[in-house]
Amino acid sequence: MKRYYNHLFISIAAAAMVPGIYLRLAGVETAPWVAALVSGIAILGASFLLLWACDAAQKDIPQALALAVVALIAVLPEYAVSMYFTWEAGQHPDGPYAQYTVANMTGGNRLIIGLAWALVAVLYWVKFRSPVRIEEERRTELLFLGAATAYAFVIPLKNTLAWYDGIVLLGLYVWYIRIAGKRSVVEIEEGGPAALVMALPKNPRRIATSAMFLAAAAAIAANAKPFSEGLVGTGKILHVNEFFLVQWLAPVASEAPEFLVATAFALRGQGGVALGSLLSSKLNQWSLLVGMIPWVYAWSLGSLSHPIPMGDFQMREILLTAAQSLLAVIILSAMRLTIWEGLLLFVLFAGQLMSPVFVASLPEGKLFGTSGLVIHWMFSGIYIALSAAFLIVRPRRVTHLWRGIR
Repeated sequence: MKRYYNHLFISIAAAAMVPGIYLRLAGVETAPWVAALVSGIAILGASFLLLWACDAAQKDIPQALALAVVALIAVLPEYAVSMYFTWEAGQHPDGPYAQYTVANMTGGNRLIIGLAWALVAVLYWVKFRSPVRIEEERRTELLFLGAATAYAFVIPLKNTLAWYDGIVLLGLYVWYIRIAGKRSVVEIEEGGPAALVMALPKNPRRIATSAMFLAAAAAIAANAKPFSEGLVGTGKILHVNEFFLVQWLAPVASEAPEFLVATAFALRGQGGVALGSLLSSKLNQWSLLVGMIPWVYAWSLGSLSHPIPMGDFQMREILLTAAQSLLAVIILSAMRLTIWEGLLLFVLFAGQLMSPVFVASLPEGKLFGTSGLVIHWMFSGIYIALSAAFLIVRPRRVTHLWRGIR
């Protein structure tokens, strides 16, 4: 029966990609909301296919290479949308695409911590009445996430995201991969749709895995543009803030499979595996994704002399994302995440998400004389103040992160 359902899941994911690819290749023009919906479903199906292919590939790829390649491919849907907006920003420097790049990047990063981490902590506690504990070797991810976060504060301070920022962030990611690649090989647990592929003989397994990768990559490449432009067009038609749609709906579509898999792990009692995978995803996006943005922009623009254009609002978004990441690193430096810490991350995330909308709905667009824009500063300050409080109470938990350099 499990084999039947695994076949069914792979078939559904593959079928979900077909309409989006067809509309793109046929050049069919549709309403923006139809384009966003069809291409979003195609990206969702491709995301699941990529996830299962990544699991199967780890049986054949050497460990060091698997860490680098699989980590990149697993978050390809999120990268595709961000890189599309970044490329268009270089082609149209005076257009709104740069702010969409920031929206997608910051939204994806904040969703991982504020929603996914919190969800894993809550579900695990509800079922097992215990905090989620992560493996000691995860100090490496935490250390480099902390380093990337520390550098991220530099970006809003100097008010630019330039090519040299990309060198620093990409360098941190490469350094992390070199260290993580020396870990001992862990036996891959065969489960879910990936088990069908992993059970095949060597050569058929490699062919099937490659076919899944290629099909998913083709679907993502074909649908990145219509999905991105469809979201923007839908926002304009419905008079909904396009920045808001790009920041939250796009990451939900591209990261839903990873969230669902992490949830399944947590409910099966593997909370450490669930949280560890989300920690790796956060590190990938906060170092590799952000580091690629200024270089893709420079390539599109044809020059390194101009950083990607961003205003004060975009810089506040980056500051808020960095502040949230700082609190998350300090909390998780204890190598566990309790339900109360998970709820704290979720409440702060929900607060910073809904407060600007709530304030904007008020008669004068202000709450006690404060506009929704100022709330960014307020929540950034709350994250930083709580980080300081955790450090004061337990300072040694952070110093122990240096063990991750080994």
